[in-house]
Amino acid sequence: MADDTTIAVNRRARYDYDIVDTIEAGLVLTGTEVKSLRDGKASLAQAFATVSGGEAWLVQAHIPEYAFGNRANHDPTRQRKLLLHRRQIDQLAEFTQEQGRTLVPMRLYWRDGRAKILLGLARGKTQHDKRKAIAERDADRQMQRALRERQRR
Repeated sequence: MADDTTIAVNRRARYDYDIVDTIEAGLVLTGTEVKSLRDGKASLAQAFATVSGGEAWLVQAHIPEYAFGNRANHDPTRQRKLLLHRRQIDQLAEFTQEQGRTLVPMRLYWRDGRAKILLGLARGKTQHDKRKAIAERDADRQMQRALRERQRR
């Protein structure tokens, strides 16, 4: 993982969803999309993945138009095909059949010169779960603060 370079991270993924498992997938991109990603520009905030017609797709990921592109520039929010093995696609399709489960893109990065996306197999959190996570995080922070204060004395 030392030569992975992160392009974009979906920071709300772990807040809004309980991540059960992760899977790495490749992306089918056009030339201007690759150049835009090389500039480090992308957003996964509204993105999700879906399985339809026996293929996996990344939907609503925003890769802005390449600044020096011409009229053949790409559509920033077009659907992009995900490169996965048949067995993996079948597993993802089976996972998403159950109510409240989805595929959330968590991180977009370069690996060995190829754009990869880390998908989280996720269950949606309820408002109660989100509040509980915030309370636990605050309690941990207060404990750490108290330990640091105690060590100073």
